[in-house]
Amino acid sequence: MDQKTIQNIRKDYARAELTESHVKDDPMEQFSLWFHEALHADLPEPTAMNIATATKLGQPSSRMVLLKGVDHGFVFYTNYQSRKGNQLEENPQAALTFFWPELERQVRVEGRVEKVSEQESDEYFHSRPFKSRIGAHASPQSQKIAKREILHNITQELLKSFGGLHVPRPPHWGGYRVLPHYIEFWQGRPSRLHDRIAYELIENRWVKYRLAP
Repeated sequence: MDQKTIQNIRKDYARAELTESHVKDDPMEQFSLWFHEALHADLPEPTAMNIATATKLGQPSSRMVLLKGVDHGFVFYTNYQSRKGNQLEENPQAALTFFWPELERQVRVEGRVEKVSEQESDEYFHSRPFKSRIGAHASPQSQKIAKREILHNITQELLKSFGGLHVPRPPHWGGYRVLPHYIEFWQGRPSRLHDRIAYELIENRWVKYRLAP
C-alpha cells in the first residue's frame, strides 16, 4: 500500500455522543457500563487491551493482553519473568487502551500496578483449561529459543508428568492489577470533533472534564 493510499483512508463517526452530564461520576462505573455494552455487542475480542510498560530508563514497549477482572482496578495474568513482568518490576506503572471500533469507542487508562494476591492467582489459574495450565509451565515467555520444537517437547513431557492430575500454578505466573489514576473515554463523532471525557484522581477524588479532540 503506497503512502497516498494510506493518507486517504478515512472514516466518519456518528453512532453516539458523550456528554459530561450523561456519564457516571465514578469512571469505574462508567467503564463497567461501556464494557457491558461491548460484551453484548458481539465484538470479536471485547476483553482485548493494549498494555504499555516501560523500563526504569523509560524505554516503552506494548502488547495485547486480555482483561480478566474489573473491580477497583483492571486485572490481567501473565508470566512474571516475561518482558512486561520484568519492566513492571523495575517500573510499576502502565497504560491500557481498549478499542471497540464497532462501537466507535476507546478507553485509555493510566495507573500504578501491583500483583494480585496469591489466592486470586491460584483461583484464576485453576479455572483455566488443562493445556493452558501446562503451557504456563512450558513456556519461558519472552526468552530466546532455538526452535518451536523445544516448546513441543517440553509440553509433551509435562503432559506425561501431570497426566490428568492437579497442575500447580508455577511461582513465576500470576496476576497484576492496574490501579488507575487517569481514565479517558473517547466516543467517535463526525468531522473528527470527537468526544473525550477524562477522569483524574486528585486527592482521592475523581475529577472529570472534557478534552478537545
